Amino acid sequence: MSDSVDLEFVPLGDTGLQTSELQFGTWRFGKETEAGNVEIGEERAHELLDAYDAAGGRYIDTADVYGGGKSEEWIGDWLADRDRERYTVASKIYWQIRDGDPNSRGTNRKNVRDRIDALLDRLGTDYVDVLYIHRWDDETPAREMMKTLNGLAEDGKVHYLGASTHRPNAWKVAKANEIARREGWEPFTVAQPRYNLVDREVEGDYLEMTRSYGMAVCPWSPLGQGFLTGKYTREDGLTGESRASESSRFEEAYLTAENFDVHDELDAVADEVDASPAQTALAWLMHRDGVTAPIVGARTVEQLEENLAAAEIDLTDEQVDRLTAAKGGPYADI
Repeated sequence: MSDSVDLEFVPLGDTGLQTSELQFGTWRFGKETEAGNVEIGEERAHELLDAYDAAGGRYIDTADVYGGGKSEEWIGDWLADRDRERYTVASKIYWQIRDGDPNSRGTNRKNVRDRIDALLDRLGTDYVDVLYIHRWDDETPAREMMKTLNGLAEDGKVHYLGASTHRPNAWKVAKANEIARREGWEPFTVAQPRYNLVDREVEGDYLEMTRSYGMAVCPWSPLGQGFLTGKYTREDGLTGESRASESSRFEEAYLTAENFDVHDELDAVADEVDASPAQTALAWLMHRDGVTAPIVGARTVEQLEENLAAAEIDLTDEQVDRLTAAKGGPYADI
């Protein structure tokens, strides 16, 4: 990473907070793949946090299920030697954590109250700046969920609420926010959808909803699970050495003719701006109206430094438009 990389702060929607223009995602900390390999151990996790901090990064994103809780523990250990107030920490709750216990899943009050105390203990902090619901819980009424989450804000355990999603659910978030508005409760002010050059399903109603509510948009999977890094080709597809070869769903989702057409345009623009495909894909997302700060991750410090350098890349309007148009479909002009 060049010496000039110094991440800037941008507004986190209408919260009043400022966030680093690239957030750091820790989903690989302690993660075991289907093949039984641990992607990132504790020592490297701390090295990655050091590198992000050195670049001026101050927003750390995690979840209570990442690495079975190890991600939060390792972040907590790292923060213990630093000024907690200098960092914005976000975590998530939803996925079932105890076999045979259906109440240990979702956003019911029993589970939420139990999970918040456990994750704060692992992080070694009295509060999280943003608490996301990791996915939508259709079994818990929206009013019950928002009343419970508002209680966490009133208790000082959570500052702001966020909604993470795999598929667009604009009407559900809007319904919950209207309930919160009517009752005077804390609403969702941050959104974390999947969004990248080839996963474009949030364009349209979902992003229109976030703009209407003044919500920050912090996309996850900005590189399409590694597809947009350029390490896959039409000819070779998956190799036994690739991380994605350990995922049974990756090939069907990403290694398609349509997505490789997108990658051809990505490669062309990357050559024009003298950047890697990964950096260019991140720069495209950072140039999209309505996007606040993509969440980046990496397995090595070198990969992280490369990704963070995307903040230095300026794309022309013409280059952004070419990349946007590379994936066919009825996407809104946003």
